[in-house]
Amino acid sequence: MTGVRIGVDIGGTKIDAVAVDERLQILQRHRVPVERGPEGVVRSAQAAVEVVTRKCAVDVRDALSVGVGIPGAVRGGVVRHALNLDLVELDLARALGDAWGRPVQVENDVNAAAVGAWRLVGTDARSVAYLNLGTGLAAGIILDGQLWRGSRGTSGEVGQISVDPRGPVDAEGNPGGLETYASGSGIVRQWGDPTADARDILALAAKGDPRAVEIRERLFVGVAHSIRVLVLAYDVEEVIVGGGLTGLGDVLLDGTAKVLKDWADGSRFIASLGGAPHPHS
Repeated sequence: MTGVRIGVDIGGTKIDAVAVDERLQILQRHRVPVERGPEGVVRSAQAAVEVVTRKCAVDVRDALSVGVGIPGAVRGGVVRHALNLDLVELDLARALGDAWGRPVQVENDVNAAAVGAWRLVGTDARSVAYLNLGTGLAAGIILDGQLWRGSRGTSGEVGQISVDPRGPVDAEGNPGGLETYASGSGIVRQWGDPTADARDILALAAKGDPRAVEIRERLFVGVAHSIRVLVLAYDVEEVIVGGGLTGLGDVLLDGTAKVLKDWADGSRFIASLGGAPHPHS
């Protein structure tokens, strides 16, 4: 088979590999649980790609391109500070390139998603932020039609911003970080049971469980803070919201919109910024 491209999405809990044709139609797809740590991440990525290439009857070395998205700060194929994967520093492009005998393009996963969302939504805006609400919290930034990575590859890492010194603490002991408010891992951390699932906690909130409702309210505030930070810091025309937590649908959008409206009602400057989040998943 000719004209195959390979894409690998490395997330906090799974690795999703796909093979697509030249029209970007999915030919094969395979998911595996992610193994944490440098060796585990490389091994998991190889395992997922081995399945899709075997099913397509193609050698990975013959693919038109191989692209990998992964959390963390990424520059020159080197991944740093991917905390959910227990990665401090890993030259992932080199590790996978050596294993597969070919060049591999590595990009921050949310940056890659930002480009895709910007194209798929079909907006006329030239400057947008894509806010990803998943296992972690981060944003991809498009400025004047170009992906903006920043000087260290950390542009859009809004999850590290603290908004309340008395708020819930993150895995490193820092209080009030936006990722603790508005991510799957943060919701579980607030709940206090590492075996819990964020979707189950939010389902309890829908049934009126008081502690789950409190966590859900903090989720709305965290998303609203993230949107405000992105608009103020980058002056983007639009903020597109995506990721697993958007499965809440109107509950998330309405709750976040209410927080933004309350802030706008108390500040003419904030009101002048306008713009509500656009759902995308």
